Amino acid sequence: MALITRQDLASGIAVISLNRPEALNALSPNLFVELRREIDQISTALDTIGCVILRGEGRSFSAGNDLKAIQAGERPPTPHFQAETLDAIERLPQPVIAAVQGHCYTGSLELALACDLMITGESAKIADTHGKWGMSPTWGMSQRLPRRIGLIRAKELMFSGRTIDGHEAVQIGLANQCVPDERLLNAAIAMAESFCQNSWHTLRADKSLINMGQNKTLFSGLIEERDNGPGVAADMADRIKSGFGKSG
Repeated sequence: MALITRQDLASGIAVISLNRPEALNALSPNLFVELRREIDQISTALDTIGCVILRGEGRSFSAGNDLKAIQAGERPPTPHFQAETLDAIERLPQPVIAAVQGHCYTGSLELALACDLMITGESAKIADTHGKWGMSPTWGMSQRLPRRIGLIRAKELMFSGRTIDGHEAVQIGLANQCVPDERLLNAAIAMAESFCQNSWHTLRADKSLINMGQNKTLFSGLIEERDNGPGVAADMADRIKSGFGKSG
């Protein structure tokens, strides 16, 4: 059975699903190998895929890193393969939306944080439990969580290990919206479709410029945007002529 499945929709959306529902989609090394394969393929599919949704089959997004698989001898191809796969998700040219229901603990929260946006189901249970096991993060928690929700909120969640629900995730800026679980995938698709109606060139430019700016001072980021941005889309003149986006 495939640990990762992918469905490409006619609207230009790729839906990637973690497919270990019997194990709450625990993140085994072998799952990461399949996930990386899909990410690498999507990264070059610029003409056919405009947006990506990452989700989990069953009642959970993911319970986190699969310690049982590691104890059983399963190993990633390289020492930092999982973290590098999250980096690859973050670097995808296309926007990525995490659709999170049920468990989203520790490693799976780091996975969700590598995505650009998040929609939660009302059943979502989100936590960083590194402290429960005496571990320290290596997949990006200490860097991405503060950038997403702010320093003091990130410290409180990481130090306490407490669990938040989907509604609180929205309140603190971790997620964009919270919906009933039965509407989660449709809500993610609707958001992705609203993006794909715009220029895919601009979507990729926006993401690239925003991500670039996170690693620079404000002044340096402004200069980079002006001087080294990707410029206009090839179809810009046609879009203006057709009256697409008349409001500007």
